[in-house]
Amino acid sequence: MTRKNTLVLIAMSGSAVLLLGAWGFQYLGGLAPCKMCIWQRYPHGAAILIGALALTLPRANLLPLLGALAALTTAGIGVFHAGVEQRWWEGPSSCSAGDIGGLSAQELMDQIMSAPLVRCDEIPWQMFGLSMAGWNAVLSGILALLWIAAWRSGSQNSSSSASQ
Repeated sequence: MTRKNTLVLIAMSGSAVLLLGAWGFQYLGGLAPCKMCIWQRYPHGAAILIGALALTLPRANLLPLLGALAALTTAGIGVFHAGVEQRWWEGPSSCSAGDIGGLSAQELMDQIMSAPLVRCDEIPWQMFGLSMAGWNAVLSGILALLWIAAWRSGSQNSSSSASQ
């Protein structure tokens, strides 16, 4: 197996492990995901598909860059979500607490009744001071670096093959 394929396999497997971990927290641990938690899962699914394509089509040298983009996308959503959880900035109004000052009793009741079951601005689990969103951001950043290393490895192999 080439270095590029090894790196693609590790990065792809990393996304699979993070996705399985999220499902484990949800279905085994009973922690229902919020809207932004779900958003973070889609790029991992894309990275897994991109990895499968990259392993099947070894000459498609741009696929690892797409894998890096997927990993950076979920990392970015994770950073945003962690910031919402820490109250550094506001999240989407559809899953965060908004300002209730100035609302009438009926508007407040409507807001309560339309609120999601799981809010994006609450931390249901954390380890070493990082929430699941924070861990997703850190680990997905590492996966992005692996994808970039795979791309560089594939680019170096194709340029050295062309010069021979």
